[in-house]
Amino acid sequence: MHEGSPAHDVSQNLSQNLSRNLSRKLPVDVLTHDARPTWRDRKRYLWLLGTVVPLFLFAGWGLVSATGLGLFWWIGPMVVYVLIPVLDLAIGDDDSNPPEEVLAWLDNDRYYRWVTYLFLPCQFAAFVVGFWLISRHGVVDSLGIATTLGMLNGIAINTAHELGHKKEHLERWFARIALAPCGYGHFFIEHNRGHHVRVATPEDPASSRLGESFWRFWPRTVVGSVRNGWQLERTRLRRMGKRAWSLHNDVLNAWAMTLVLWVALIVAFGVGIVPYLLLQAVLAFSLLEAVNYLEHYGLRRETLPNGRFERVTPAHSWNSDHLTTNLFLYHLQRHSDHHANPTRRYQSLRHFAESPQLPAGYAAMILLAYVPPLWRKVMDARVLAHYGGDVTRANIHPAKRAKVLARYGAPTMADAA
Repeated sequence: MHEGSPAHDVSQNLSQNLSRNLSRKLPVDVLTHDARPTWRDRKRYLWLLGTVVPLFLFAGWGLVSATGLGLFWWIGPMVVYVLIPVLDLAIGDDDSNPPEEVLAWLDNDRYYRWVTYLFLPCQFAAFVVGFWLISRHGVVDSLGIATTLGMLNGIAINTAHELGHKKEHLERWFARIALAPCGYGHFFIEHNRGHHVRVATPEDPASSRLGESFWRFWPRTVVGSVRNGWQLERTRLRRMGKRAWSLHNDVLNAWAMTLVLWVALIVAFGVGIVPYLLLQAVLAFSLLEAVNYLEHYGLRRETLPNGRFERVTPAHSWNSDHLTTNLFLYHLQRHSDHHANPTRRYQSLRHFAESPQLPAGYAAMILLAYVPPLWRKVMDARVLAHYGGDVTRANIHPAKRAKVLARYGAPTMADAA
């Protein structure tokens, strides 16, 4: 798209108009506990886009039926890696925040909870129908269907993430249900009690390091997530005087849900679906780990004189205000506020001007992460700028530390002065 072309002008006008509309300030009433404010969330019904993500499988099925082209079984990666980045570019950013006075009311509006709850029946409908379709198609089409299911269940992990941080018992169970199709139930344990404690430190397997490619990060975070989740749960049970290998172990409970679901599908559709069950699971949690990779890349909390790490601040997460991805991922890109307020609901998460910003939305940045030279070219300079040129303040990959310091230079005494 060339600057000055009609398509460029339309895209620019659309972006500017939508940003103005979303950021327009409306008067806010003085609120009582039950009062409804005059302020309105202009994204209120747009959040339903996240709910209908699993239905893309059915859209692909319809397109295959209408055109005869099996290409549309691959609609999942088409949406995630092509459509969403294009919409992010066309529509642009939204950095509007809800007024402070309405945050409590907004958090208590149950409409937003139902938006996430409704994701689950859509997810499981797509999952079951998807494997029914796989049992009736050849290898190439089945690979496309499984890949689409992997994309959908990867996004479902984000829904589980939103639900799993809440205090209500029902929502926390819904989180485990959303994680069952991809077999990543331990994420519920490790993320809440591990990642949120150790984020942006060398101790966290889910925080990527400067100089670490996604392909080196992937095995470290996948293995580390399982190991840490198990250790955290074993420690909890030991304090209660219970054994790790028992029904009280939430990691085992989560994996049992996956086992029951997968066995039911194998019984229903045959043992031939097993490779596709495994494929969609790996693709799903790999999509999650790609998001983890870019959320804290190179960022490090300072070590205090007492040896502990400083408190988490908005400076320890990469953020993005690209509207389309934020709608599909329930404001996950407002990651600094999420770490500051983990139980805050997605509709209330705020933009922080002081947070480091990604140059594009998550969907586009994931594509960059898959190509390490491009990722380093775009992101390493941003990490360096974030720390004022002092690369030693970054979270550096130990195996690449000498190379990173040689490339960017350690600060001299004159620099420190």
